[in-house]
Amino acid sequence: MTEQDRIIRINIEEEMKSSYIDYSMSVIVSRALPDVRDGLKPVHRRVLYGMNELGNNSDKPYKKSARIVGDVLGKYHPHGDSSVYYAMVRMAQEWSMRYPMVDGQGNFGSVDGDNAAAMRYTEVRMAKLAHELLADLDKETVDWVPNYDGTEQIPAVMPTKIPNLLVNGSSGIAVG
Repeated sequence: MTEQDRIIRINIEEEMKSSYIDYSMSVIVSRALPDVRDGLKPVHRRVLYGMNELGNNSDKPYKKSARIVGDVLGKYHPHGDSSVYYAMVRMAQEWSMRYPMVDGQGNFGSVDGDNAAAMRYTEVRMAKLAHELLADLDKETVDWVPNYDGTEQIPAVMPTKIPNLLVNGSSGIAVG
């Protein structure tokens, strides 16, 4: 096969439209929409799983938010520290979630739109209710998938005992 035979002529405008919609749908389905089974987006699931793995339970002392964010970034969610921190902050805000999954200590923003303090100034632990999302995780109740670099196994969904999507809803943005 010659070089000319391998070149495929395309309309760049149509290719860009098609590629963009494919990318948009991929992001929406894989990251922007919560899974109806546990009501969590991947970043929220990874934060809670990371906190659980660190023993950052509701009956233990608070840990620095930066510690949690660093662990989640390094092991489960390599998409930038701000996305992980803001997801964790949202799970601690009583005005964002009817039943917060994270118990925060420090400035986690305000209902008026004030930003949370930097992660080095805040501390977190799982809220009591969050344990119900992770209950029976060790009993082979859900499928496990490789993390982004294949070095760890993480739950595909949480084996929640509560209808999280119904009680907390969801919000966010997507591509397009």
